[in-house]
Amino acid sequence: MESLAHKDVINLLLQLASMLLLARVFAEIAQKFNQPSVVGEILAGVILGPTILGHFGPEVFEFLFQSNPASNLALDGIVQMAVILLLFVAGLEVELHLVWSQGKSALAISLLGLVIPFILGFIFPYFFSQFFGLGEGNRLLFSLFMGTAMSITALPVVVRILMDMNLFKTKMGMVIVAGAMVNDIIGWLIFSVILSFMGQTANLSLFNTIGITLLFTAFMLTLGKALINRVLPWINKKLAWPGGLLSLSMAFCFLAAAFTEWLGIHAIFGAFIFGVALGDSDHLSEKAKEIIHQFINNIFAPLFFVSIGLKIDFAANFNIFLILAILAISFAGKIVGSGFGAYRSGYKFKDALAVGFGMNARGAMEIILGIIALENGLIDEKLFVALVVMALVTSMTSGPLMKWALKDTMYKSL
Repeated sequence: MESLAHKDVINLLLQLASMLLLARVFAEIAQKFNQPSVVGEILAGVILGPTILGHFGPEVFEFLFQSNPASNLALDGIVQMAVILLLFVAGLEVELHLVWSQGKSALAISLLGLVIPFILGFIFPYFFSQFFGLGEGNRLLFSLFMGTAMSITALPVVVRILMDMNLFKTKMGMVIVAGAMVNDIIGWLIFSVILSFMGQTANLSLFNTIGITLLFTAFMLTLGKALINRVLPWINKKLAWPGGLLSLSMAFCFLAAAFTEWLGIHAIFGAFIFGVALGDSDHLSEKAKEIIHQFINNIFAPLFFVSIGLKIDFAANFNIFLILAILAISFAGKIVGSGFGAYRSGYKFKDALAVGFGMNARGAMEIILGIIALENGLIDEKLFVALVVMALVTSMTSGPLMKWALKDTMYKSL
């Protein structure tokens, strides 16, 4: 088995150190301005990448990130693991009993907040594919991806915003979270099917891949969840805590990810569904969840978000008209879809509008979707930059827009 040479190891360690240091600095700055850490971490990547360092200090950028293919390959492996762990953490946020408790309201908000953005995201790229940068690719798959990208809601960002606004435990907060959970599960399932259509399936036919994916999802959310619920008390009692829980959680996360990667629908889906099944267990304590969150969100997540800036020159691929079009479609689809779902469920107009604003946050989920599509040749760099900007803008504006919609009621209607 080949191993990294002495200079490869040094280069890899310098890459990791520079990425984590700058990510931490800019994450702290972002938090000072009441923005999610991801905003600062992506900015750190833009500074370290070809956009700024590659322009103003090309020798340093060349030495750190382009001079050593072996260390770059090792870094790519670490980043791939980071993406898998990020989706695992997102899955932990999903509480299935919360979805059921919100009943028809959550279903209406989620489905309309999924269907309307999907339709808008599909129609415009389908009929104006050149404007959106398709080129010679498959127009149907491209439009299906864009519809999915417009319909995803970033559950971790939504939870953070609601907690900051003291709305998390309110009726509105619960219905937004439940709607975002359903959005995430359906959205990632659709995206996994799209990857199958792209020919990612290496081992099975397309029909078998989709069938097994649905069976795997149903199994993990029913029997798999019940099995985890029975095994967790034994793990907590018999194994060292929290070490035993952490190591086994990571191991089974990677096993589920390996299974879905083998199916041809990407490792992230297996990690996400396993996270949903584990996170919904009564025997996974909040303290254990917090340990897993801290471990992943402060080490692996920054590496992924910084790596985004290393891949692309944001200045060279910044298309203001494309960005404005993506922002218009994303805002209109989510706010109208989820807002109308809330209005139909009995919410007053301003409260329904606040629900739409809350569901509009895209955050990390959108960026992960985009990077996978970019790596698979489904979208170009200009569209990827537009999706990243949209993810950041929707995450940064979701909270302030909710406050604006609710300012007259001062939350009394909740």
